[in-house]
Amino acid sequence: MEYVRLGDTGLIVSRLAFGALTFTLGNKRLGAFAKVGADLADELVGIARDAGVNFFDTADVYAGGESEKLLGLALKPHRQKVIIASKVGNRFSGRELLSNGLSRRHILNSVDASLKRLGTDYLDLYIAHKTDPFTPLDEQLEAFDAVVKAGKVRYIGYSNWPAWEAATAMALQKERGLARFSHGQMYYSLLGRDVERDTVPMLQHHGAGMTVWSPLAYGFLAGGYTSEAMTQDDNRFAHFDWLKFDRDQGFALLDVMRDIAAAAECSMAQLAIAWLLRKPGVSSVLVGATKPEQLRDNLGTAQVSLSDDIVARLDAATAIAPLYPSSDWVEIDAITTAALAAES
Repeated sequence: MEYVRLGDTGLIVSRLAFGALTFTLGNKRLGAFAKVGADLADELVGIARDAGVNFFDTADVYAGGESEKLLGLALKPHRQKVIIASKVGNRFSGRELLSNGLSRRHILNSVDASLKRLGTDYLDLYIAHKTDPFTPLDEQLEAFDAVVKAGKVRYIGYSNWPAWEAATAMALQKERGLARFSHGQMYYSLLGRDVERDTVPMLQHHGAGMTVWSPLAYGFLAGGYTSEAMTQDDNRFAHFDWLKFDRDQGFALLDVMRDIAAAAECSMAQLAIAWLLRKPGVSSVLVGATKPEQLRDNLGTAQVSLSDDIVARLDAATAIAPLYPSSDWVEIDAITTAALAAES
């Protein structure tokens, strides 16, 4: 297993992290996702730790808090050797008005509840799960700073924020001496490369890292789905089509990936994750599973090395069209680039 600093912090994280979205005690489920009970959760955490993973991620809303409980139990004997991240901001409880968002009230209440469920007295990472248009940004950032100053949280981050809002937040944090975002946790995959436009260069400019959720596009890139299966009611895409990728493009990509994976002697899942680990700005990639063999295969990516040619082929097969205004729309001056290259 390889390890890196998370952004410009001193926190050392494994390049493959474990995501506990699938954990549940059985009382609450998240569609086709949350179906890993206590015994299997403990086994999966053990497999991850044996592979060198030190970074474990969950959220207060995963299975209504049950994911935090199971992850906390599995990691309790190893607490000082692991990094635990949880999130706040998504609606936690049905239609209860106040159980949502990034208000000072909700952040301060939620961190205590997460600590109790996880059975720990601090979180290594506390992450804003999404944006909150109803709460002033100043209030959000001051509340996150407060939980750091209280010793309940070591580092903070954000997830699923647009680049402009995250950049504004980090500028305010620096200006006012508040706890700074260590990283952004974003969706990034061969079928979803939008973060390359502005999020990646913005994070690099601010010295922040990036962790990646759903590197396999909710399992699609592992290659097990057929067009017929996608229409059946018992698969996750029938109920949670959050990623909204083009299905025809997706199946065309799978054909390309099968040939490349066969030549590289790796699984399609390993190919997709290894490609991400080669991309600029990516600190750690979250992998999760509902079966031990799935997790072992994903973690096997640590032994996969992709050639520049393979990365280039995957880049070409999944290239995104430039948008205006965006950093990928700007044409880099060729003469200046050549002059600087000659100088180096």
